[in-house]
Amino acid sequence: MTKVSIRLAAAGEEAGLTALCLRSKAHWGYDRAFMAQCMSSLAVSVDDVAAGRVLVAVDQAGRAVGMACVRPDGEVADLDALFVDPPAIGGGAGRRLFAAAAALARGLGARRLTILADPHAAAFYERLGARFLRNAPSDAIPGRTLPLYEYDLTHQNLTSGTAA
Repeated sequence: MTKVSIRLAAAGEEAGLTALCLRSKAHWGYDRAFMAQCMSSLAVSVDDVAAGRVLVAVDQAGRAVGMACVRPDGEVADLDALFVDPPAIGGGAGRRLFAAAAALARGLGARRLTILADPHAAAFYERLGARFLRNAPSDAIPGRTLPLYEYDLTHQNLTSGTAA
């Protein structure tokens, strides 16, 4: 497991983080047409960074190896994005980002975290204790459905991925 630290994104990092999201999504073999349709939904926004909703995983050299974005809405927060740069997949950055995103959501008053997951990430979220709710419409591709998960922020122990 690579040593990774988590910090808030800084202004000016949006383009680099967006490129990371695109590399991560493309890692799963999606074609150019699909990636073009996803482009706007994968863009890291200046507003999210300014509001302190974007987290960055950095390696020991200070390079961004992952990112997550949490959007709160009362007692429910949405994990709007969680992406790990392909060379860092499997090194613990995703787990650390998820734990930090859950902590951020809790700090914003949320009791539940919803996750509209890429099918390739479904098993990851299940290992961390997220519960499958149903398939829901994609926010990027008309007619596509994705697994929707919910994570209970009141009873989860993120270090082990099991209920506390």
